[in-house]
Amino acid sequence: MATSKKEDYYELLGVTKSVTEEELKKAYRKKAVQFHPDKNPGNKDAEEMFKKVSEAYEALKDPDKRAAYDRYGHAAFQGPGGGARGPSGGGGGGGFHDPFDIFREVFGQGGQGGGGGSVFDDFFGGGGGGGNGGGAGRGSDLRYDIEVALEEAAHGVEKEISFRRLGACSHCNGAGAEPGSKRMSCQTCRGSGQVTTSRGFFHVRQVCPSCHGAGSRFEKACAKCHGECRVQETTKINVRIPAGVATGSKLRSAGNGEAGVLGGSAGDLYIVVHVKEHEVFERQGDDLFTEIPIKFTLATLGGTIQVPTLQGKATLKIPAGTQSGTTFRLKGRGMPHLRGSAHGDQLIRVHVEVPTSLSGEQRKRLEEFAQACGDADEPVSKNFFEKAKKFF
Repeated sequence: MATSKKEDYYELLGVTKSVTEEELKKAYRKKAVQFHPDKNPGNKDAEEMFKKVSEAYEALKDPDKRAAYDRYGHAAFQGPGGGARGPSGGGGGGGFHDPFDIFREVFGQGGQGGGGGSVFDDFFGGGGGGGNGGGAGRGSDLRYDIEVALEEAAHGVEKEISFRRLGACSHCNGAGAEPGSKRMSCQTCRGSGQVTTSRGFFHVRQVCPSCHGAGSRFEKACAKCHGECRVQETTKINVRIPAGVATGSKLRSAGNGEAGVLGGSAGDLYIVVHVKEHEVFERQGDDLFTEIPIKFTLATLGGTIQVPTLQGKATLKIPAGTQSGTTFRLKGRGMPHLRGSAHGDQLIRVHVEVPTSLSGEQRKRLEEFAQACGDADEPVSKNFFEKAKKFF
């Protein structure tokens, strides 16, 4: 009996024999999306092409099978009796097992929320069921990075943020079907909600990739979301940033992630805070550090100065004889604790400024001061000289 000639695997995928592994995956995904049964309901030709490109990819993705195919062509997968074994080694059926397994190999297994769906399931409106019932899938969590000033982190602030997400389709209310569309038994799983695949001696039962475990599908997909239950939308929400947050703090906004599928719950939005550097204050935990230059006359005679804090101005007493590098502490003038009413401290390090230019009168008086103190004869501290005299 005459048999039709099998099509070249490379031609089916639209690639050449020099195609890389990554290029092969991309080509397969493009073809599979084009001919997937969910995108072409009732189209037998598309379904047949879907099986062919899946078979081609299964043969070419394995280096050993690809090498055998390049050398012997389709004969590499013929059994001893002339019957087609297929690239996976199973008997009969032209070598075609379950095309949906191949999708899971390409796009990864395991949906969010503990389900068994793949990324490709999500692509077609499925989702990795998180315990929400047959076909239901929890929406993905999202991340939003926000930058705030140090003052905003200290006092707390409310900000409006805008972001893109997959929201429930307003036309079908997330059902994925045209309003009034009737449900029909799923042809892929014949209403069972599951499909069984053979892998050698093992039989694996999985959630049906066409109806996502529901056992039935709608006659007509939603015209707006094309059966995917969700559409891209821009969302704005107000976020309260609590006082005391630091760079890396995460805030959770429940239910503001991507919408679920087929009645599944929405994911969450996680806001990651980044506190901008400040030109005056340096933060270390809940404490703040400030460096302030003071005149040498103030350091010598002592006095008071006004210093900036995040709560306003504060008075700092400088004792007479303060040395450069001395650090003072203002209790409770630092950042608030994120959990609790306590505050950190503000540490102020002073640096004594030395004048770089003097008038004639200033120089004369300073020289008189040096003579009175004996600095003209002994410009270096006696304590240091005693420690270092062995070097002289």
